[in-house]
Amino acid sequence: MTQTSENVTWLTQEAYNKLKDELEYLTGPARTEIAAKIAAAREEGDLRENGGYHAAKEEQGKQELRVRQLTQLLENAKVGEAPAADGIVAPGMVVTIAFDGDEDDTLSFLLASREYASADIETYSPQSPLGSGVIGHKVGEDAEYELPNGKKASVRILEAKPYTG
Repeated sequence: MTQTSENVTWLTQEAYNKLKDELEYLTGPARTEIAAKIAAAREEGDLRENGGYHAAKEEQGKQELRVRQLTQLLENAKVGEAPAADGIVAPGMVVTIAFDGDEDDTLSFLLASREYASADIETYSPQSPLGSGVIGHKVGEDAEYELPNGKKASVRILEAKPYTG
């Protein structure tokens, strides 16, 4: 099955390993722990009025949702090196743009999936309107993307360099 580039998430080996470890924990020890919590709460009696049981079931649901998210992410992940420092915008890069060509109104952001999000820099997904609008453009070029109201906005790519985290 071939994947379109929109469904692929590029991950460093370190990020891939971290997510894989989380998935292994959630599908192993964490499942055992939540099953034990549910069994213990069930033994307390009437399930309709059992707050511990309902809390454990809710926790289980959230955990299983994360398992599905991680499974899908890892199935579609490509492990590779950081993008080349060739001035072409790609996932894994810190991009600096100027809005409507105004060199004073700029934004720098990391173009990456949310698993890369950090407190150091704002992160935009490659699938976001701005992210998909700038991918493939070179430093110095203008790019266009669609705003939530349906109008188009233009930005100039000022800088694109690999994220060193």
